[in-house]
Amino acid sequence: MSDVKLEERLIHAVAGLLSGSGHIACGVLSPIPGAAAMLTARREGARVSIIGSELPAYRCDGGVELFDQAAQGRVDAFFLSGGQIDGQANINLHGIGAYPQMDVRWSGAFGSAYLYFLVPKVILFRLEHSRRVFPERVDFISAPGVSKPGVHRPGGPHALVTNLCVMIFDRGKGRFRLASVHPGVTAEEVRDQTGFAFDLPDHVPETVTPGAEDLALIRGEIARDLANPYPRFARDVFGIAA
Repeated sequence: MSDVKLEERLIHAVAGLLSGSGHIACGVLSPIPGAAAMLTARREGARVSIIGSELPAYRCDGGVELFDQAAQGRVDAFFLSGGQIDGQANINLHGIGAYPQMDVRWSGAFGSAYLYFLVPKVILFRLEHSRRVFPERVDFISAPGVSKPGVHRPGGPHALVTNLCVMIFDRGKGRFRLASVHPGVTAEEVRDQTGFAFDLPDHVPETVTPGAEDLALIRGEIARDLANPYPRFARDVFGIAA
């Protein structure tokens, strides 16, 4: 379908990665992951908690409730991002340059490493796929993607979704594998825009296009629900007023 927007394609792709998750949690700055969680809820009956949402179906008591549930093993999937993400799925949320006197400072980790260690399926998400965002090695590790043998770690990275592709993380190897490219994107383009090495299969499929039923859900019920707590995204992408 040529009229499918990139945002709709990404929502559908992330929902596919969430399949089988009983409880999905999402932050207040993650409209595409949030929409994917909502789509998974409609497909499979998953429970969804979105920080900041006032809708009864998704409401939760912010980070306090989420951290408590993660510690009890009651969160199956979550989303993280970073100013930098490297080939071992290390996340940098602190800044650019040598710590502590960094040239650029960001907001900080705010429990990201805690959730990275505890939530079994963490999906990394960035809408800018470039060597600036995906260097060979992050400047600072705010949350590590891999741990040394013997470290108790039920959680960790599962996949990376960007505006160019979907990658799956192999925890045994500690590296990514290119799983699909979005329409109009080539594997060579992904390689050129990525600063770290990743596994490249002989054939890289195209990211699946959402079907009519899923598109109807995304553009209808889900778009309306997204207006709380993502009013700007719902307005700009779907024309839905809060």
